[in-house]
Amino acid sequence: MKDKWALVTGATAGLGLAVAESLAGAGANVVLHDLEAPKEAADHLKARFGTSVIVADADLSQRAAIETMMADLLGRCGGIDILVNNAVVRHFAAVENFPADEWDRALAVNLSAPFHLIRLALPAMKQRGWGRIINIASIYSARAVADRIDYVTTKTAIVGITRAVALETARTGITCNAVAPGTLPTPAIQNKIAGVAAQAGKTVEEATESYLAERQPSRRFVSMEGVGALVAFLCSPAARDITGVTLPIDGGWSIA
Repeated sequence: MKDKWALVTGATAGLGLAVAESLAGAGANVVLHDLEAPKEAADHLKARFGTSVIVADADLSQRAAIETMMADLLGRCGGIDILVNNAVVRHFAAVENFPADEWDRALAVNLSAPFHLIRLALPAMKQRGWGRIINIASIYSARAVADRIDYVTTKTAIVGITRAVALETARTGITCNAVAPGTLPTPAIQNKIAGVAAQAGKTVEEATESYLAERQPSRRFVSMEGVGALVAFLCSPAARDITGVTLPIDGGWSIA
């Protein structure tokens, strides 16, 4: 991936940073995006991999901010070769209590932003005859969970975007795929488990085991590095004929 530019949204930490690390490890130059420019993460990538790293801050709920960011990046990089739509927002509430503004924000960040980023990145990809678009979906792209209608809806819809873009770009040297992780050890999930443990009078280890046993047959968290490695594989020459698919990485949850 030498000399290729990868844009990863929501890349300050967690899954976004893990994906960026995998791509940088494969030789790609990386644009790290977040609501606030992830300068510390950029310094870490530069020191570890020696690739070029640019930081970008943009509010993905605002189309104008997306367009301004992409115009700047296309001018500086010449084109985005790899686009990873990872940034996400979510709110927890029952449908009848779900705040309307949170619904609008989730649609904007989780769904409209990937659409705008794809449409703005595609012309340069087509001109070069090569491109990789990876949308981060979820186990909830294929099933539902209570009190998270924004997340379930947008993660289901991102699979539709993936298929539509893949079909339109099938003869251009561009692929578009989705990756659907199960339960990752994110701060939000770990805080949730810690709360369950405190409420039930269990240790965090016991609560973690119970939490995962109800979901993933593997009974362990999906590793962020594993998701990053899968994204890097989808960007490799070996994956040139894989397009329009959603690949689960969920410890067997989707087949249980």
